[in-house]
This record gives sequence, C-alpha cells and structure tokens, in this order.
Amino acid sequence: MGTAVIDLHNETRESGKRRLTEKLKTLPKGTDELVVIHGYHSGTVLRDMVRSFKHPKVERKILGMNQGETIFLIKNK
Repeated sequence: MGTAVIDLHNETRESGKRRLTEKLKTLPKGTDELVVIHGYHSGTVLRDMVRSFKHPKVERKILGMNQGETIFLIKNK
C-alpha cells in the first residue's frame, strides 16, 4: 500500500521511456501506484509517451486534474 514517484522532466522521449521501464522493474513490493511527473508546459512529447506507455505491471492509468502527471495503478498479484 504505497506510492512511488518518478519525475521525467528534462528527459527525451527515449530516455524517459527507459527510466520509466527501469522504475517499474524495481518497484518495492506492495507499491499500489506510481505517480509519473512529466510536465506539459514545455510540450506534450513526454505526456503522450507516458499516456500510451504499456507495461505488464500497469493495470490502468488515471489522468487527474494535474495535466503534468499521470498515475499508474500497479498490478499486485
């Protein structure tokens, strides 16, 4: 029952994707959600990558009121 955070500001699409994949692989047991901070004021490349990102650990995504972040709900078997 925990929340992890990753900040992808100033990353390129590819480096952000690598960091996000690595973060998901190393999440501590019991993590329910991953808050992905991608921003949007400097463009939407990272936001679009995050919102279309697919990974077996991600059950679904929540697009909240803050357009600069996306929340991944994590599958816990």
